[in-house]
Amino acid sequence: MPATDMSQLVSLCQRRGFIFQSAEIYGGMKGLYDFGPLGVELKNNIKASWWRSMVHERDDVEGLDSAIIGPAVTFKQSGHADTFNDPLTECKKCKARMRTDKMADPTVCESCGSKELMAPRAFNMMFKMQYGPTEDSSSVAYLRPETAQHIFMNFKNVLDTTNRRPPFGIAQIGKAYRNEIIARNFIFRVREFEQMELEFFVVPGEDEKWHEYWLEERLKWWESIGVPRSKIKINDVPKADLAHYSKRTFDLEYEYPHGHDEVEGIANRTDYDLGNHSKNQSELNLTAKVHPNTASNTKLTAQTLEGKHYVPFVIEPSAGVERCMLAVMNEAYHEEPLPAKEGQAPDAQSETRIVLKLKPFLAPIKAAVIPLARNKPELMALATQTKATLQKLGLGRILLETSGNVGKAYRKHDEVGTPLCVTVDFQSLEDGTVTIRHRDTMQQERLSLAELPAYLQGFYRVGG
Repeated sequence: MPATDMSQLVSLCQRRGFIFQSAEIYGGMKGLYDFGPLGVELKNNIKASWWRSMVHERDDVEGLDSAIIGPAVTFKQSGHADTFNDPLTECKKCKARMRTDKMADPTVCESCGSKELMAPRAFNMMFKMQYGPTEDSSSVAYLRPETAQHIFMNFKNVLDTTNRRPPFGIAQIGKAYRNEIIARNFIFRVREFEQMELEFFVVPGEDEKWHEYWLEERLKWWESIGVPRSKIKINDVPKADLAHYSKRTFDLEYEYPHGHDEVEGIANRTDYDLGNHSKNQSELNLTAKVHPNTASNTKLTAQTLEGKHYVPFVIEPSAGVERCMLAVMNEAYHEEPLPAKEGQAPDAQSETRIVLKLKPFLAPIKAAVIPLARNKPELMALATQTKATLQKLGLGRILLETSGNVGKAYRKHDEVGTPLCVTVDFQSLEDGTVTIRHRDTMQQERLSLAELPAYLQGFYRVGG
């Protein structure tokens, strides 16, 4: 079953090199994390799956990779400068700062229990910076709080260079920054994170149909990476809680160890964004209430076949990579009793193993090659050769395990989610066969080295 406590995942991630606290040697920076050798592989595999699903397997989506810094006017027009706020209170006694809408009791300090709290105030979560060699009002810029705004600013560029017409989308994966009042729940709420966002542009009047369509598509993708629908609660966000740009939003809330929380949002942003960033707003027949724009030099419209200009509505599926990774790892996490050893009493306390039952295509290591003994040059040579052969298949990372203890190697690769272990032993030297050990079942089979490449290719074609 999945992890029951966040500490189980934190321990595994730190012990096996998935995730480290950023700047740990200097005491660490709260809300910032670095992804280690296995974490970066898992992250990249998740992003590749999303990109494949949203771009490569479709005919109506283009990709984009935009800057993470934006001028102040971008976020003034988007509404972030005025409305991207969380309610902040401070304890007069211990000086702890808290987000009041996330407190169990907004009248009591979560740190010391004092009831002497300051009145809540709006705290803007954007990271402000100076851009260029001068420091004045004209050089103010921000680290983007979402990838979406650069997609909207590039709408016309993509439209003109690809000859697209709605319905079509622009997808992007990239870093975003939010100065959270309190970063918590490991990598769930952090200050630097990656987003996987699609802005899907549709004809006004067809937005509700596409909104429902993308809800179903996204649920299918979550199932494909190992997160069942039964663990996702669909929250049709109440009107009073909607973001400033949204007509309607579906929040997909996964059952994390700390409770149900948002893993993806699917928003109907109407014509709010393109309308805000467009020039000649008075000519556009906008439905959204927008900020007057005298700075933009481009009219962000599409054309009908008859040549009539209009501002498309936008449907936005937006997921955080870290939250996705946490959900995937939590769902894959299992603690299982090992079979009793031969001669062991039936009522004896059995050992347990931790196993990460990731989908094979998400696994950081696709196969581990394990020589039975590391002090036998002939075994090491054959294992090294086998690893090199498998590496050339291009399936992903293949690891040569040199611990010298096959049992410990199996336990290690169970924990990191390696689907297959290939053991090279003395019989391998005699007849050219190896043992394939399967992560989920622990079953083993004997296979010739000549058959091994095709076996792995078939396994990842079917199981991946």
